[in-house]
Amino acid sequence: MSAHPAPTARTRITIDDVAREAGVSKATVSRVINRRGELMSPELAARVQEAITRLGYAPSPMAQALKRGRSRLIGLVVADVANPFSVAVMQGAERVCRAAGYMLMLYNLAGDEGREREAITALASYQVEGFILHTLGRERQVLDDALQRNKPIVLVDRALDAPLDLVGLDNAQAVPLALDHLLQQGWNELLFVTEPIQSATSREERRAAFTAYTSAQAAQCRGQGVEVPAGDDATLDAALRALLQRAGDDARRPAVLAVNAVVGLRIAAAAKRLGCTLGRELGLVTFDETDWAPLVGPGITTLAQPTDDIGQQAARCLIERLENPGQTTQPRRFRLPARLLARGSSQREG
Repeated sequence: MSAHPAPTARTRITIDDVAREAGVSKATVSRVINRRGELMSPELAARVQEAITRLGYAPSPMAQALKRGRSRLIGLVVADVANPFSVAVMQGAERVCRAAGYMLMLYNLAGDEGREREAITALASYQVEGFILHTLGRERQVLDDALQRNKPIVLVDRALDAPLDLVGLDNAQAVPLALDHLLQQGWNELLFVTEPIQSATSREERRAAFTAYTSAQAAQCRGQGVEVPAGDDATLDAALRALLQRAGDDARRPAVLAVNAVVGLRIAAAAKRLGCTLGRELGLVTFDETDWAPLVGPGITTLAQPTDDIGQQAARCLIERLENPGQTTQPRRFRLPARLLARGSSQREG
């Protein structure tokens, strides 16, 4: 029986508690924990191990990692966890990190670009070994802050002006896939609706692909684009009314390609406000597959991004950089294809 009272259940057990319980020094406990007790007697090592078991002591993984010079932490910055894309990417990245012995630390910007620099500083304070960045991409200083940490960085979805690995969707493949489908279903008055482009390169790529396609297929369709700020229902409603008017004047069929699922849901709500039935008076295809897409109206046709694969590939890229620090390879670009999931919002009735 130990002469020292055991710490209460509410007290965090420390290495000092173990040393007192076993009647040894902290250095001796540390040698046992770190499997460096070869020179001590088996009886002494057993006594320390019994004290550890009796007290339920668990050494801090962070402290042990830092002693070895590695935190095994990877920082992930996402633009907004309210966006299904961010959540799916995070889940894919987390699986790869866990399998490789790393832990993922998440920082959610919640759509607030003012928090981007704060995110880098906060994650760096935890000694993360590298960054996976799905940022809003509007402030160059944020990237400079990250680069100055001299740690590997992998970008997700949005390219920034730096020689870094990038993993994202092949927008040049995805947009024609959606528009081919709309044309085949008879929709030929097309509108691309996006949140403000600003510096979001994925939005810019999708708009550019939409413009290129409708220009090349001018004999079969017409296309316009509109930027609609978050929460601005009046602008969205006006854009849809104008689309319906253009189509009606020339006996054409109007349809919308939405830049992401959040915008797609807003368009479905606007269509209801305007008295339009999706798949009948108005066609709709949106980027991003979601759990609710099959449940809205007749079901919303989506361009499903391989979000899990994007997250996994981003994590693999970063871990390769971490495990091969002396390797100087050129920045890599991984563009993964979308899949079209056709539902009632775009398919010809009957």
